[in-house]
Amino acid sequence: MNTNAKSISNGILRAVGTMVGIALLAYFLYLIRSVITYIVIAAILSLMARPLIKFFKQRVRMNNTLAVIITMTLYVVVIFGLIAMFIPLINQQSQNLALLNVDELEANIENLLIEINTFFQERGINVFEQLKSVDVFSNFKAIPFLFNTVVTSIGNFSIGLFSVLFITFFLMKDNLLLNNGLLAIVPKGKEGRFQRSFTTIKDLLSRYFLGLFLQITILFVLYFIILLIFGVSNGIVIAFICALLNVIPYIGPLIGGALLFVFTMTSDLELDFQTEILPTTLYVMIGYFVAQMFDNFISQPRIFSQATKSHPLEIFLIIIIGGLLFGVVGMVVAVPTYTALKVILKEFMEDNKIVKSLTKEL
Repeated sequence: MNTNAKSISNGILRAVGTMVGIALLAYFLYLIRSVITYIVIAAILSLMARPLIKFFKQRVRMNNTLAVIITMTLYVVVIFGLIAMFIPLINQQSQNLALLNVDELEANIENLLIEINTFFQERGINVFEQLKSVDVFSNFKAIPFLFNTVVTSIGNFSIGLFSVLFITFFLMKDNLLLNNGLLAIVPKGKEGRFQRSFTTIKDLLSRYFLGLFLQITILFVLYFIILLIFGVSNGIVIAFICALLNVIPYIGPLIGGALLFVFTMTSDLELDFQTEILPTTLYVMIGYFVAQMFDNFISQPRIFSQATKSHPLEIFLIIIIGGLLFGVVGMVVAVPTYTALKVILKEFMEDNKIVKSLTKEL
C-alpha cells in the first residue's frame, strides 16, 4: 500500500515538475520572442538565397564564403535601396498632410471634405451635412507626437535589421548550422529520416519563398503601371507597399487597397475633387481590382502549387484554416508550415493511406 502511495506521489510530482518546466520554457520563449523572430526571418532569407548561392558556387565556380559574401551584399543593397525609396514618399506625404503643421493639415482636409460634401449635395445626398458640427480634427493634435514616436523607434528597427543580417550571414555560410542544432533534439535512430526530411523541406521552402517573391514582383509591376498611367506621385513606392502586403493572404490586399485609395486621394490635394481627384482614384481602384483578380485566379495558384507541389484548393483551405485558428499570423505561416508537415509525415508515416494521398506529388 505504501509502495503504491509512493508511486502515485512520485507520478504526481513528476507531472507537476513537467508542467512547471513547460510553463517556464514557454515564459522564457515569450521573453526572447524578438530573438526568435530574428532567427525565423534570417532562416527565410537564407532559404531564399540558396538558389543564388548554388548558382555562384556551381556556375561561377566561387567558393562558399565568397558566394555568401556576394549574396549578403546584394541583400544589403536591396534592403537599403528599399529604405531609400520610402524617403520621397514620406517627405511628400508629410508635406501634403502637413504632419508638422497642424493648422495647414486641418485646412487641407477641410477643403477636401468641403469638396466631397459639395459633390454629394449636388446629387441630393447629404452625407456630410453634420460634418461641420463634429470636431474631427481634435485628434490631429497628437500627430507630431506620433511622428516623434516613429522616429524614436528607428533605433529598435536598426538593431533588429543588424541582428537579422548577422544571423542570415552565418546561416548561409554554414548551412549545416541549423541542421546540426535540430539534430541534437532528434531521438536516437531517427537522424537519417530527419536529415532526408530537412533537406526536402529546405528545397520546398526555398521554392515557396522564391514563388512568393515572384508573386510580389508581378503585383508590383502591375500596380506601378496603373499608378504610372494615372500620374500618381511616388508610384513605385506605393506599388511596392501594396504588393508587399499581399504576403498576408486575403487581408493584405484589402489593407493595400485602402492604402492605395488614401495615397491616391492625397497625392495632390490642390487639384479639383470632382474633375481630377475622384475620377483618378476610381480608375486606380478599378485597375487595382483587375490586378488583384489576375493574381488571385491566375498567377498565385500556379506559382504556389508548383512551388509547394500542392493543389491550389489545398492551399486555399490551409490558409483559411490557419486564419481561423491563429488569425493573421496563421494565414501567413499556414502554407510553409503545412508543406513542412507533409514532408515529415511522408518520411515517418509513409504507409498511411491519407498521408500517401496528400504527399503523392512530393
